[in-house]
Amino acid sequence: MHTVQSIADGSKAAVYRQLHEHMSALFADERSGLANTANMCALLYEALPNLNWVGFYFLEGRELVLGPFQGKVACVRIALGFGVCGTAALRRETVIVPDVHAFPGHIACDAASRSEIVVPLVQNGRLLGVLDLDSPQLARFDHDDRAGLIAAVDLLLQHTDFSRIADAVA
Repeated sequence: MHTVQSIADGSKAAVYRQLHEHMSALFADERSGLANTANMCALLYEALPNLNWVGFYFLEGRELVLGPFQGKVACVRIALGFGVCGTAALRRETVIVPDVHAFPGHIACDAASRSEIVVPLVQNGRLLGVLDLDSPQLARFDHDDRAGLIAAVDLLLQHTDFSRIADAVA
């Protein structure tokens, strides 16, 4: 069993370095996409401040379908190109939204969410899904979060077999 030590106060870069170490340990002997994404959600939710939702959506056809998450009950299906998750998936790029109420087409699963960051999961040129983090705080996410979460997703993709939980689209 992996025990999460408290993440040291300090710069976001330092926090993400520690998270990377924790994730490396979690993923070291596990290839399951379900297990690794569930543990990654729990770790991020526990370690990062001011979050109200962390989760994955996986590609099925032309929709993103809810995967492991931490937080309130969530939207189950999101069409590609819709909302922040669908936009990030369609563009295959990380999207940071400082104020979700100002984002055209935002899908409000939790009315308390005020800002959001979504990182696509792209492996060998194929879209698998997205990692989504929401916060009740305006402008919670910045370039340090982008860099730290992209590195976390890269680590996840290096250590995980997603063949059973996502339809990959080239």
